[in-house]
Amino acid sequence: AAVQEALTGDHRLFAVTQRENVDAPSGETLYSVGTVVQIVQTHRMRSGLQVVIQGENRAQALAYSAEHEGALHATLLDMERLTPRNPKDPIFQALDRELRERAVELGTRRGVPNEALSQLIGGIDEPGPFSDLVAYYLELATEEKQRLLEMLDDEGRMRECLLAVERELARMDAQEEIKAQVQSELGERQREMHLREQLRAIQKELGEDEEKDDIEDIRARIRALDLGEEPRIEVDRELRRLERTSPQSAEYQVIRTFLEWVTELPWQERTEEKIDLQLAETILEEDHHGLADVKDRVLEFLAVKKLQSDRSAARDETDAKGSTGHGPILLFVGPPGVGKTSIAQSIARALGRKYVRISLGGARDEADIRGHRRTYVGAMPGRIIQGMRQAGSKNPVFLLDEVDKLGVSFQGDPSAGLLEVLDPAQNSTFVDHYLGIPFDLSEVLFIATANYLDRIPGPLLDRMERVDFAGYTEAEKLQIAKRYLLPRQRKENGLTDEELQMDDQAVLAIVQNYTREAGVRQLERELGKFARKIARRIAGDKLASIKAGGADVRELLGRPRVHPERMAEEDIAGVATGMFYTPMGGDIMFVEASIMPGEGRLVLTGQLGDVMKESARAALSYAKSHWRSLGIPEDALNQREVHIHVPAGAIPKDGPSAGITMATALVSALTARKVRREVAMTGELTLTGRVLPIGGVKEKVLGAIRAGIREIILPFANDADLEDIPEDVRAVISFHLAETLDDVLKVALAEEEHQEQAPETGFHEQAMSH
Repeated sequence: AAVQEALTGDHRLFAVTQRENVDAPSGETLYSVGTVVQIVQTHRMRSGLQVVIQGENRAQALAYSAEHEGALHATLLDMERLTPRNPKDPIFQALDRELRERAVELGTRRGVPNEALSQLIGGIDEPGPFSDLVAYYLELATEEKQRLLEMLDDEGRMRECLLAVERELARMDAQEEIKAQVQSELGERQREMHLREQLRAIQKELGEDEEKDDIEDIRARIRALDLGEEPRIEVDRELRRLERTSPQSAEYQVIRTFLEWVTELPWQERTEEKIDLQLAETILEEDHHGLADVKDRVLEFLAVKKLQSDRSAARDETDAKGSTGHGPILLFVGPPGVGKTSIAQSIARALGRKYVRISLGGARDEADIRGHRRTYVGAMPGRIIQGMRQAGSKNPVFLLDEVDKLGVSFQGDPSAGLLEVLDPAQNSTFVDHYLGIPFDLSEVLFIATANYLDRIPGPLLDRMERVDFAGYTEAEKLQIAKRYLLPRQRKENGLTDEELQMDDQAVLAIVQNYTREAGVRQLERELGKFARKIARRIAGDKLASIKAGGADVRELLGRPRVHPERMAEEDIAGVATGMFYTPMGGDIMFVEASIMPGEGRLVLTGQLGDVMKESARAALSYAKSHWRSLGIPEDALNQREVHIHVPAGAIPKDGPSAGITMATALVSALTARKVRREVAMTGELTLTGRVLPIGGVKEKVLGAIRAGIREIILPFANDADLEDIPEDVRAVISFHLAETLDDVLKVALAEEEHQEQAPETGFHEQAMSH
């Protein structure tokens, strides 16, 4: 818009610089001093308007105004240069000559042709305008150039320009010096490389070519490997790269490490296995007490392996593997300390195979399983390949410990990396990211362990065959302590068999009063603590030997640290005994129900989960809808509030198996009939009164027996689970199988003693006092 307006007038514009770069400049963003220019030529282009201008003189804007849209108008005051009073002064002439010579030198070093320089510099005779020309070509900041423009004194401006030219020349000198120094250093490196090549030639003549010997050694080891076609091509290609790479290069070490990994893996080495079922059974019995179901499953697995191997050999169809078919991948699930890891060691010993264990607890990166690609600094193979190198055998027993503790993070899901490893149809061509070539895992016997089944991803769980490890009974813990734990603790604490002996009562006292677990780890720690206290007394000559009983345990280990629930002291209305299961074992719990005046609300306390709360609501709904058959007074819940509480309020509880326990406590409170204290129960309840099956029967039963319970109510559908309960336990306990809540109440509720003396008002008093 400004150009168009100027073209219609005197062809003059005011060229001025912005103080700051903005898209829509105003008077505040512009300097006041600029240049009046004459438009010489205009040329319209597709992208805009090209204008050729000629500067006339300096001017100062007294004011800026926006009279028309798109263009600013300036009120100008012309500024005249201050020329020197005596142009013939020798000092001034020397300044002019020096500025011209240094300007020519700067132009020459910048690569401007001499003809162009002569024409440019010779075309301006006046010193002032010449200094303006030099200032234009200098690499100065905008503020510096504006300062020179505003400087009206020609001599002062020439001095400033000369200083700027000198600084530019000094900078170029320093730059050239640095460049020369870099070139010199590069020359030194090339000279060093040349000398190293000569040194290598000399070493070769003297037979000291270590690098070549190293490569030849790797070549011989690779040649001895029985690799497939695809791995052989990849390995040979990397070996040729190693030969072409300088030993001083970082790439050399990367390739060399890769080839060393390849040569150290068991591509065809395998342990010859001789399966002796009698020996295997003996080993399992020696190493572990109890676990009959687990031992049976392991022996079945070994028997299948033996049949496959023997019949394959008899038909002369065996290959180098020595067996056919793929065995299952076993998953040992159970609470801590029950022998999952040690059973895997016993299997390896029974098979005569190498044993490798890797812990997956806390692994959050898929590269932990599959490795890193070699492009990363410090790349390594994954844990599977590392374990195979550690085994040195193609068919080890490989324990994947704590598969339920795998984590997921932004680096990926390590459980997804295990899917290929644990699939017999795929793991014959397992590719680790670091190796980049297939490795056969089909002959590896993988065994996984876990504490929590629900934390294992579904696709991973589908690839494994589950073997459940239950907790030990007190009788089994007693035998384990006598056979394994106590002898081991004697040895670790420097005691002999004669110096420390413990009778059954002493061991049981530790089991019952100082441990609360499904396994035996805590039991072993307490036995070790007891043994250390005995060792201290023997070392201090206060004791020669001891045959410890229950009283000695109390004296040395102090007060009991475990306070499990015990059977109630008496029958109480509104209090029923339930059973629960945790990975640390089973136990009993009390469910308390109370009726009080209120607005008909249901209050649930004891830190209950959503499923448990729903069980309580279902129990109340069943009681309301079946009040007549249950013997509940018709108006028992009118203007009454129901409160159900499960003690141990600080511990979160959830699950449906307390359904019949809540219903029994509720019916007992509503009818004022007492619940038998020696009866414990477990089962899920429906709105129609059906009793549905639950899990963890064995652990719950063992926990109930520890608490002194002698009668147990179970869902009818859990009948088959009674086979898992040891014979000695079944001999001392009575089981009642219930299909409906009526079956439960017939066993759980005590007979009414004074039914005729329990009128409606009396019922409310009893319930409220309870």
